[in-house]
Order: sequence, then structure tokens, then C-alpha cells
Amino acid sequence: MKKLLNISLLLLVVCMSGSLGCKSLFQPKKKVQAAEPGLGASDFFRTETRRAMTQTQRVPAPTIRQTSSVPTGLIDVSEPGSSVVSRTYPWLECGIVQLDKIMPKEVGLNRAFNYTIKITNLTETNLTDIIITENLPENFKFLSANPSARTEENKIHWEILSLGPKARKQFTVSGIATYTESLLYCTTVITPVIPACASIEVIQPELRLTKTAPTEVLLCDLIPVRLLVTNAGTGSVQNIKIIDNLPAGLRTTDGKSELIFDAGTLGAGQSRQFSAELRATKTGTYSSKAVASSTTGLRVESAETTTSVGMPVLTINKQGPERMYIGRPASYEITISNNSDVLAKNTVLEDTIPTRVTGVKATAGAKLSGSKLIWEFGTLEPNASKNVRVSYTPTKAGILLNSATASAYCAEAVSSAMRTTVTGIPALALEVVDIEDPVRIGSRATYVIRVENQGSATATNIRIACGLEDYVRYVSSAGATATSTEGQAVRFFPLGSLAPQAKAAWRVIVEAVRPGDVRFKASMNADQLTRPVEETESTHVYE
Repeated sequence: MKKLLNISLLLLVVCMSGSLGCKSLFQPKKKVQAAEPGLGASDFFRTETRRAMTQTQRVPAPTIRQTSSVPTGLIDVSEPGSSVVSRTYPWLECGIVQLDKIMPKEVGLNRAFNYTIKITNLTETNLTDIIITENLPENFKFLSANPSARTEENKIHWEILSLGPKARKQFTVSGIATYTESLLYCTTVITPVIPACASIEVIQPELRLTKTAPTEVLLCDLIPVRLLVTNAGTGSVQNIKIIDNLPAGLRTTDGKSELIFDAGTLGAGQSRQFSAELRATKTGTYSSKAVASSTTGLRVESAETTTSVGMPVLTINKQGPERMYIGRPASYEITISNNSDVLAKNTVLEDTIPTRVTGVKATAGAKLSGSKLIWEFGTLEPNASKNVRVSYTPTKAGILLNSATASAYCAEAVSSAMRTTVTGIPALALEVVDIEDPVRIGSRATYVIRVENQGSATATNIRIACGLEDYVRYVSSAGATATSTEGQAVRFFPLGSLAPQAKAAWRVIVEAVRPGDVRFKASMNADQLTRPVEETESTHVYE
């Protein structure tokens, strides 16, 4: 124990010389005298220690600052009568830590006293793991330390885990001198080794790929696709490429079967987005996933996206009469249906107005545009239908062609036509009048026979026949056709045709031969009549 104490004392004396540089600690100016024969190493160091102490008393170290006289009783480091011993570590001229010991010059026997140790960081950096060891004399009874210290035989230790730039930390030791011999305290400071550090960053890049596409579109719609690639890890990823092989039936707008994007380099946390528009060549369901890869071997797949491509399917049906008469309204019912499982947007129905009609009528909501009636239904739900009605009054005989067309967004237009045969109705009116009435015997009477076609069709093969009673005698006849007579019967040759609203007339002249109530009877027949039309005119004959 004494040998170790002597070595520490010698080191302290050397430290207090105050004139040694960084190199002088390891290269002393003069060689140490060899031990005399028969003198042990411990005795030699003890002798040298006493000699050094004597020299120290003669030549004070320049780092020791003397204060006033030592007071009696407990001595505090801040009180007068103390001295300061300073030293820098690890070397005097190359210090990073400064040690200051504030010691009382004198203390009383068996009286408690304090001394202080201060450690100062001389650098602009944070220091760690500083170890302070205080070697205690044999005639010193250790009482306490603040902060508390770890004790080991005649040593106490403090460990400073961290000391900031230019920071200072203070330690106080309390004890009692147990016998009258100088108290020699040696302090050692183990300073941290400041390493030359070089760091290599360990990275772990992580690729993430997100693909989005609509779940439902129509066949004529473009399909927007969005791809987002992200480096969610650390470090950067170079030469990233994204490939999406498209399923059959799905193509880019320029006809390619795959999407390829160059994402380049992504740093940590960076993302890059790409977009494209696709087109389906037919209806169906299309699924695919994209892959992002790099030349460093990273590879990631997106979640699979599925897009259903549909198309509205419209049907139209038009019902109406196959035959109709001129002047009578012909009514039609039109039904359109969405026979698909997707919406039919912007659904429109158009009905073309036929020529040679009048009296156009339609279901509410129809708009007249030129020669068309238009219904706008908006969106027609899947498997839904709409019905409308329209009527036209034909003005002429012939074929009435009525067509309707239904259309919707992204749907094929469909049409339906109805052919109606329009015919007229002959309406023959027969009129017989006498010009003279009453008639004297021997005088003549004239009967006028008129036929008018009040219908909408031409009457054909019109035949007029007249019957005379005994009261009169046939004289002559004239009119639209020639006459033939047989006895009291007068017949006119058939009239080939009589147009609608046209008239024809005949005359029969007779002579009164005897008095009485005479009846002149005329009958009419035609191809459009199933039985004759008869008309009688009365004439009074007198003497």
C-alpha cells in the first residue's frame, strides 16, 4: 500500500512542477539515477519522493495560488487560507480536461474538514466516460463525498458519464486527519479517448406500388389508370421500372398491350405517380396487376384491379293498325326497354312524323323538332321500360310509314317501323228532284238525278236505273252517261268512277198522259255498295 502511495506522490510532484510539455512527460530532461546497491525499489522511490517534496517546498509550482491564513475549525473550499492545485489532462500542453483542487493549507487533528475537486471541459465538444480517482492518505479518515463516490480501500472514484462543452463539475470530500503527519492527496483523471470516427449508413429501401382503376365503365368510355410508386424505406432506389401487362381485350389508346413507366431514382419517402387511359375492345371483366422493380433486385406487385366493362342494350317495339281509312286517326304505341345490367344514360326516343297526315297528337313530354317528335328520358335503369303514344290522321290513301328510333349514351341505336295501308271510303249520295210539279196532262215533266261522292275514296262503276209509272210516257234523257230504255224502264250506262267530293247528274223528261199521284223511282248501285240505293220523287198530274 505504501509503495503505491509513494508512486502517486511522485507523480503529483512531477505534475506540480508546471513546466513540462506534452512530450516532457514521456522524455524527462535528465536520466533517473540508478538505485544504489542493496537499496530496494520501494526505498529508492521513497527517497526520491522526499527529495522531490523538498524541492517543491523550495520552488512553488506556478499553478498554486496562495490565499490568507487557515482558519480554525471546519475549512470550506471557499474560505480563505486555502490553495489551488491545477493540472490538465491527458497532458499539460495538450489538455482537454482541467483539474482544480482547492485544498486547505492546514487542518486540526481530529477535526472534520472539506476540500473541493473541480473538473472543467476545455473543449467545444461533449466528453463522456471521465473517471476521477482520489488516492487518500493513511492518516485521513474518509467521512463522505458529494456527489457520492465509489470507495475502494484508500481510494474513491467518480465517473462522469457526460460533460458538456466548457462545462464544469464539482466534487467535495469530507474527512478527518487521524495523526500529525502531512496529508498528501493525489488525483488521477482518466480522460476519454476521442476516436476518429467514420460512419457508413445502413439503408433498407422499401418499394410500395399502388394501382387504381374504376370498377365499372361503359364500352365507349376510356378507363383511367393511376400508378403510385413510393420508397417507404431508407436510402434511395435507382432505375425503377413499372410494367403492367394488360389482359386480352384491353389496350392503351395507341394500341399497346402493356404499360411501361420509367420511375428513375426515388429517395427515402419520395413518390412518383403515373397515369394512362385504356380502352376495351369488347364488354367483359378485366383484371391485372402492375410490377415495380429496380436494378438492385427490389420488386413489388400492386394489388389486382378489376374493371367491369358493360354496354346498354336497347330494344324498341312499335304497335299500330295495319289498315286505316283516310280521315280517321291512326294511333301507335311505342315501347323502349333497357335490356342490360348497366344504366342507359341520355336515353332519347324519336318518332318521325309521316307525310300526308294531320292532327298530330302525342304523350306528354314530347317535343316537336322539325319533322320529329322527341322524348328525352334521361337515365333508364337496367331492365326498365318507357311507353309513349302518338296518333296521326292520314289525308290520302296509300302506305303510311311511321318509324321510331331509340338511342342512349354508349348504346347502339335501335329502330322500329310500322306500315299502315290507308284507304278511302266512298260515300255516294243519290238525289232525285222534279223540275215541274204539278204537271197538266199533255205537258212534260223533268226529273233530275244527282249523285255525289261524299266519301274519301273514288267510287267506281256507278249504275243508275229509273222506273216510270203509267201516268207518264218517256220522252228523252241525258247526263253523265248514255241511256238505254226498255218499256217504262230507263237505264244509264255505268259511270266508271266518281272521285271524292265529285258529282254526276242525269235528266229524264216524261209527258203526263193521265191524272194521278205519280211516283218517279231511281236506283243507284256501285262497286263499293252491297245493295242498291233507291230514291223516289212524287209528281201530281192533273187535267
